[in-house]
Amino acid sequence: MRFFRVKLAAITGAALLVAACSQSGTPQPEEGVGTDANWTAPQGGFDEASYSRLEQIEPGNIGELGLAWYMDLPEEVTLESTPLAIDGTLYFAGGYAEVYALDAKTGKQLWKFDPRTWERRSDKFHFGSNRGIAYEDGRIFTVEMDGTVDALDAKTGEVLWSSQSIPEGPAFQFSNSTGAPRVMNGKVIIGNGGADAGARGFVTAFDTKTGEMAWRFFTVPGSPEQNAGDPAMEAAAKTWAPDFWKTTGGGGTVWNGMTFDEEANRIYIGVGNAGPYDPELRSPGDGDNLYTAGIVALDADTGKYIWHYQQNPRDSWDYKAAPNIVLATLNLDGEPKKVLMHAPTNGFFYVLDRDTGKLLNTPGKTTFINWATGVDMETGRPIENENIRYETGLTKIWPGTIGGHDWQAMSYSPRTGLVYIPIHQIGTMFSRDLADQTDDAVNIMGLVVKPIAEQPGDGKGYLVAWDPVEQKEVWSVTHDEVWNGGTLATASGLVFQGTADGYFSAYRATDGEKLWRFDAGLGIIAAPMSYSVDGKQYVSILVGWGGTSAAMSEFLDVGWKYGAQKRRILTFALEGDIKLPASAPRDMKVYALDDPELVIDEGDVLAGKGLSLACMSCHGAGFRGAGSPGPDLRESAISLRLDTFTQMLRDGRLEKGMPQYSWLSEDQIRQLHAYIRARARESLGKREPYDPDKARELAKASAE
Repeated sequence: MRFFRVKLAAITGAALLVAACSQSGTPQPEEGVGTDANWTAPQGGFDEASYSRLEQIEPGNIGELGLAWYMDLPEEVTLESTPLAIDGTLYFAGGYAEVYALDAKTGKQLWKFDPRTWERRSDKFHFGSNRGIAYEDGRIFTVEMDGTVDALDAKTGEVLWSSQSIPEGPAFQFSNSTGAPRVMNGKVIIGNGGADAGARGFVTAFDTKTGEMAWRFFTVPGSPEQNAGDPAMEAAAKTWAPDFWKTTGGGGTVWNGMTFDEEANRIYIGVGNAGPYDPELRSPGDGDNLYTAGIVALDADTGKYIWHYQQNPRDSWDYKAAPNIVLATLNLDGEPKKVLMHAPTNGFFYVLDRDTGKLLNTPGKTTFINWATGVDMETGRPIENENIRYETGLTKIWPGTIGGHDWQAMSYSPRTGLVYIPIHQIGTMFSRDLADQTDDAVNIMGLVVKPIAEQPGDGKGYLVAWDPVEQKEVWSVTHDEVWNGGTLATASGLVFQGTADGYFSAYRATDGEKLWRFDAGLGIIAAPMSYSVDGKQYVSILVGWGGTSAAMSEFLDVGWKYGAQKRRILTFALEGDIKLPASAPRDMKVYALDDPELVIDEGDVLAGKGLSLACMSCHGAGFRGAGSPGPDLRESAISLRLDTFTQMLRDGRLEKGMPQYSWLSEDQIRQLHAYIRARARESLGKREPYDPDKARELAKASAE
């Protein structure tokens, strides 16, 4: 069914509805699923289902939904979090772990907490993002980019305690924290990011009242001395090269998905990709590299290992189990089963037994997949295709490194029995030939990585309604752009989602018909939520385009300009009549600047290309910006002149997320500047773009 849909995607621009064999799933047990008046966790509740039981807003009156209030957020850039609603107060995180508390009926700000991390840890601060906060027993928990966990009084914003979650040592040098913490009956847990740079993965739990560390679990083994006496680490170490820990922390960071099973008193953690990507650098020959790219179940009181399920043994493609993990009860084979549902970046949909971690049905394909034909039900291992681990020097993989499904939350409605997944279809090229490092490719630890769009339907986003029992797609909607927001399902039969083109829409949950949309004036990547106050239902969404968009800028024609559009929180209700002030419209043109008298040294351009990896996540691969989180440097007057560019790199602009690059030499700064100026001239048609084939010819001629 997916192949039929992606072919149709090539002939449509706007949202295209594609129906599958049936138009709805089978209703499933609803006890314990969903939220009512309050929204107390990042995805609503402990089940992480992004499902609201509220029914006041429904398909019959969705046309009356309007803006009830909004708040501009001029200091924000990327907004990825979903607000919490507790007893009439709305709380949400800004991009740098700030916490806002607003009156949920009016939007009036009650207090704001700003950790000002940049003043304390400038080395851990950059254009960033934060995916949310947690709440328990009158306390709000936020985690700063440097790993500091702050507990705040929910009524006043006063800091009650602060604790550091990231250990010291070389294996954690590149660790950071951008995910939402979770609470679990008196403990708050957080993981870390940095696997792409080889950071060692872990999760840390703290006592919610005192901030004292309760326990820590590592997802990747360490040295033999560190592993000794820990059965989980000793078992994992057998799947790695004996001395891997001397050169890399191994990756496996837990930077997003964590789900607390209150009944079983377990926490399920979604473990990220291995690092570096090339398995021959981690574990030459073989080895599954536990516990990367899979799910691990831990005892919530002690952090002790219970079970694991590895979705991608010996990960080679930046695949990760980071997306949200949903708990539910499904009727399978005629009886109710307590399950864990997961749609990771590798493109398959998994239904696991919560007690054992075993597969309960054959995983289905939620998108185009070429790295495996399926999953073996007996072993649980993927059935991989040949020559997919760069054996031939170059490998093209679908899904790419952003999925499939990435961190943007999927939702689940037991009323329809369907899961609603934000899918992004785009491939990734991996090459061991450094000449393949085009302007939109990067060299990550000796491996050239580049997003590619070569299959029908590539470069598009999809809202996919998935039947987890039958393991099939029921309906889907096609979006013009890749990199869209998470979803919200309601008991009344609606699904809400924001998209990269700046619209917030509602669909009928049973068949995907679009019933309502609102022009938010800027791309949306966060997931919405719903709550009620005094019997009135509201729906809120944070509007703040950014995040990983810069790394995919080659395939994003969104037209957002850095700082031109407003970042906001929008809240809707029936009969809402507030008008949103207009902001700058989408503009697809690149306003590149050029100094025609500047002579560009070609050696500097090539060297600058290699250095630009440090700038990619904010300013775009090859300095092709996507409007956020950093500006397009081809258009920047600061980067036009070498002296002003040098000053910016030396001084930074820390409070705005621009780091200080004090480690760069004058030669390296000149090289970066030359590369930016070359890219600006290319966009103006004054220069030929980099050609990898010509680069190989020049290298060959030089060698001869």
